[in-house]
Amino acid sequence: MRFIESGAARTPSGLPFLPPSLRLPLRLCGAALCCALLSCAGTAPDSAPRPPGFAFRGTPRSLPAPKAVRSWDELKHQAARRMVAAAPFDATYAGPVPPVLLAIPVLEIELERDGSVASVKVLRYPTQAKDTTQMAIDAVRRAGPFGDVSRLSKPWKFVEVFLFDDERRFKPRTLDE
Repeated sequence: MRFIESGAARTPSGLPFLPPSLRLPLRLCGAALCCALLSCAGTAPDSAPRPPGFAFRGTPRSLPAPKAVRSWDELKHQAARRMVAAAPFDATYAGPVPPVLLAIPVLEIELERDGSVASVKVLRYPTQAKDTTQMAIDAVRRAGPFGDVSRLSKPWKFVEVFLFDDERRFKPRTLDE
């Protein structure tokens, strides 16, 4: 619906009406301007205050060296905490698990003697949001190594269940045990 005021076509919101031939070029110019502004905004000085543990999406956080563990339970808890710590700051959630989950991939993680990741095997693929499986595998790889496992019983494998909410944020189930 258009309104005609003083010879200029206007939309109900009061903004000028644009013919279809101009809409796409203006949208492309607006998108280019947004990209230019965002690229400049990404070069913030290091002195800008950030919350503890902040990391830009897609960049891993730095991890401290893993602590020595005496049991598989200790290793699993340390690994789960490292997976959360190594993830981009908005890729995980804390607190109670939502009543309905988007996806639940289950991974078997095999370790080398030094705790580095030897292999990751998918034991359960989710029926929906299949991309969450790769997100879980990436979380495991970013978090390694998990600490020296040479004193633990063989095989050096453990299973982790990833609980993904509707926003594709994950939480290792071990943190709820």
